[in-house]
Amino acid sequence: MEKKENHARIIFHIDMNQFFCSVACILNPKLRGKAFAIGRENTKKGVLSTASYEARKYGISSAMPTIDALKILPSLIVIHVDYSHYVEYHHKFINLISEYTKQIEVASIDECYIDVTELSKVRHPLVIAKEIQKRLLTEYDLPCSIGIAPTLYLAKMASDIKKPLGVTVIRKRDIENILYDLPVKDIFGIGKKTYPRLMENGINTIRDFMNLDNKEKILSLIGENSYNYAYQSLKGNSSNVVNPNRYAVSKSISESTTFDYHLSDIDELSYEFRKMTRSVYNKMKRENYYTKCVTITLRDSDFNTITRQESYNEYTDDFYKILGSVLTLLDENYVEKRYRLIGVGVSSLLKEDELPKEYNLFTVMNEDEKKIRIEDMMDEFKNKYGKKALFWNKDNK
Repeated sequence: MEKKENHARIIFHIDMNQFFCSVACILNPKLRGKAFAIGRENTKKGVLSTASYEARKYGISSAMPTIDALKILPSLIVIHVDYSHYVEYHHKFINLISEYTKQIEVASIDECYIDVTELSKVRHPLVIAKEIQKRLLTEYDLPCSIGIAPTLYLAKMASDIKKPLGVTVIRKRDIENILYDLPVKDIFGIGKKTYPRLMENGINTIRDFMNLDNKEKILSLIGENSYNYAYQSLKGNSSNVVNPNRYAVSKSISESTTFDYHLSDIDELSYEFRKMTRSVYNKMKRENYYTKCVTITLRDSDFNTITRQESYNEYTDDFYKILGSVLTLLDENYVEKRYRLIGVGVSSLLKEDELPKEYNLFTVMNEDEKKIRIEDMMDEFKNKYGKKALFWNKDNK
């Protein structure tokens, strides 16, 4: 009898364990074993971005207001780490992975998917996974967990099962045994606001979620698209394609600021947005990038966040065009609230030598035309919000 060929892909999801805290410990080894969190130093204002395992034992978690965390644990160490250090270790992480395969899909700064199907023909995937894990730890002091599965979704689910330093394999025939008894909150893609509603209605485990007798109840709570996506993915019927370019077009540069005091005046907001836009633009120019998309973020004192963006038909490195988009988005979305965080970002970035080689003389504006356009926009803005809302900076900063 002819042996049936196995066409299943072998996908790894590599998830760095507490990446931000790990980098902080690399930079300051005295933090190891201590309860600390990443946030804003020397102030009780703001929120924590993450907390060490030692801090989590006390109930301290990401997105927790710093003042609340300090009430729980007055001795909590709160530190700030420059983002450039995270980027540095991200590159080290990805460069090491690239020694094993070029089929790498970077999902975020601390996680990626890789396809090791071809490599697994000559080396066992568990051996590969454990070697990657050991090398990241010994060479860079970066612990990670790795999920191995035939789809990206299942690999992601697998990597979450054993932390830190776990390696978990999920084959399609093992899905029920490995996943179904886990709590419903562990379903990838089920939000923090959704799973409590499911539990309140008796959907406590993944087995409950997968039980078709509960389908109508679940649909009334999360909607058909979310349900179908999670249900099919947990059956193993989701993508097994690692696409290195999936997020490449979303390459971005951004900056945000959380204020010690909340801003409500649009004059103040526009001033802060201008400074932030200049900072983002300078980073973009240092890397010789052009953009097709500009984004702003506004978060009010109740932690309600909106993100709005404007996309262009052509790539640009024009500061005034980018600033004009930022201020227009602010104008269109500003309401009288107290804002605690604002952000600016540019995305869909390409280097100059990557730009499409198409030119249209009728779309090119000279510097005078650019200034006229921005001045018109500023006049309209000032007429609406007052003469002091915007002004030209003679130093162009």
